[in-house]
Amino acid sequence: MAPTHAALAAIIYLLAKHAVADFFLQTPFIYSQKGTYGAPGGVLHAFTHIILTLPVFLLFPAGSAALAFTLLTAEFVVHYHIDWMKEQVVRHYGWKFADRQYWCALGLDQFLHGLTYVAILWIWLPIG
Repeated sequence: MAPTHAALAAIIYLLAKHAVADFFLQTPFIYSQKGTYGAPGGVLHAFTHIILTLPVFLLFPAGSAALAFTLLTAEFVVHYHIDWMKEQVVRHYGWKFADRQYWCALGLDQFLHGLTYVAILWIWLPIG
């Protein structure tokens, strides 16, 4: 597979897994705890993301196991903190689903997660 096609296939996979983890697998246990630092729900959510990211390293083998582990660890930390910070802002201002600001915060949250996947692939996939 050409490097460009591999990159596109990998980003499609990561965006699809993100939709599944962030929307379809999210439960009240998870979303009610993402704003409490260290709470099990937020940790479980970030862990779900890295478990679902793992196949990208198998489907598109390019780097070492150590690099994959490092990228998964970084994704866990970054994903957790993006979600936690969004919750801090939303709770601080009391924004609810009906508020435009809530949706702007959610949009920024999703954009930052997307940039995380671009960074992962930038590091993981060979330049070609």
